[in-house]
Amino acid sequence: MNSRNARRLPPSPVVTDSGVDHVRLAYHYLDCGDLDGYGSLLHAGALGVAELERPAAGARHHITRIVAEGDCVVAMGRLSPQQQDFVDVFTLSAEGMLRACRRYYGAGPAHHR
Repeated sequence: MNSRNARRLPPSPVVTDSGVDHVRLAYHYLDCGDLDGYGSLLHAGALGVAELERPAAGARHHITRIVAEGDCVVAMGRLSPQQQDFVDVFTLSAEGMLRACRRYYGAGPAHHR
């Protein structure tokens, strides 16, 4: 077997479902200011998840949709009171812990002339 052609097996649906639960809990912990609880959801050596650790004081995540497949969970929502749309793309560990995250912000309202 050639290692360049080796395919990684997707995680079981149980791992994916667990990861979705961890994403929901992550927002709850962050909104409550419970960074220890949030930290308990992170995989050792988690990458890119730190930017989610310091939300603005009083910020709340309002999740409008979560889509998950395999080791990827995408959460779409709005941060208030900033009224900032965001999309977070999480990568899960083999155990369903949060291994990495990248946040994307909406461009805001378009200005027409």
